[in-house]
Amino acid sequence: MLVTGIEILEKAHKEGYAVGAFNTSNLEITQAIVEAAEETRSPVIIQVSEGGLKYAGIEAISAIVRTLAEKATVPIALHLDHGTDFNTIMKCLRNGWTSVMIDASKFPLEENIQRTRKIVEIAHSMGVSVEAEIGKIGGTEDHITVDEREASMTDPEEALRFAKETGVDYLAIAIGTAHGPYKGEPKLDFERLKRIKELLNMPLVLHGASGVPEEAIKKAVSLGINKINIDTDVRQAFTARLRRLLEEDKEVYDPRKILGPCKEAMKEVIKQKMILFGSSLKA
Repeated sequence: MLVTGIEILEKAHKEGYAVGAFNTSNLEITQAIVEAAEETRSPVIIQVSEGGLKYAGIEAISAIVRTLAEKATVPIALHLDHGTDFNTIMKCLRNGWTSVMIDASKFPLEENIQRTRKIVEIAHSMGVSVEAEIGKIGGTEDHITVDEREASMTDPEEALRFAKETGVDYLAIAIGTAHGPYKGEPKLDFERLKRIKELLNMPLVLHGASGVPEEAIKKAVSLGINKINIDTDVRQAFTARLRRLLEEDKEVYDPRKILGPCKEAMKEVIKQKMILFGSSLKA
C-alpha cells in the first residue's frame, strides 16, 4: 500500500525503531526492496535521487514504484532523496511522490529555513511529507559532493529552530556519517544525536549509513534515528553478484538469468538491514 512518509515514520518514532530508505533507479532494485519488505513484514521507504530520476525518467520510475507499492501488503512511501532543484521537486509532487526531501543544507541557516519552508507549504497542501537537512554530510551522493573539511555536525539548538520555523516532518542530521564507501570506520557523535532527539522529539534521519558497523546502527536507533538511508551496500551486492555470475558462466546472455540472481543478492542485503533497524514485523 502506498502511504506518506510521515505515516511510516511517526509510528517508528513512537515505537523506537528505524525504517530503511533504499534507493532505486530500475525495476529489479524496486522488486528487491518490495519483496524484502513483504518477506520481513516491514514498512519501507523507496527513494529516488535526482540522478536516479535522470537515469530512469520520472514517469517511468514513478510508474514502477507506484504499481508495485499499490499491490503490496506492507506500507510503502515513495520519496525524493536529496532534492535540490525546485522544479524537480514540483515534478515529483505531480507524479505521485508521497514524500520529498528538500536539501538546502549548502546554504546559510536563514536561507535553508526559507527554502525548506516554501517546499513544506506546497507539499503539505498536497498531503505529501517533507524531509530536510541541517548540517553538512560529507562524501558524494550523485551530483552532490561535500568535502570532509566542509562537512559540519548539526548544532542541536539550530536544529530546534529549524524544525519549528519550517514545519518539516522529519530531519536529516549530520552526526559523523558520509555518503559513499568509507575509507575507515565512521565515528558517530551519539551525545549530539541524543541531545537533538530530546530537543526536537520528532523522526530523525541518518544518511550515509552503508558501511556503518551494526552496533553503531543499533545504538543510533536506540537514541532516536527513525529513517536510515541505504544505497551503497545494495549497489555493492548487485555488482559483486554480477561479477561472480559472469565469471562462472561465460555463455550466459539472457538478461533475466543475469539480473535475477543480482536481484536476489540485493534482496538479502535489504532484508538484513530491515531486521537490523528493527522494522521487521512492524507492518
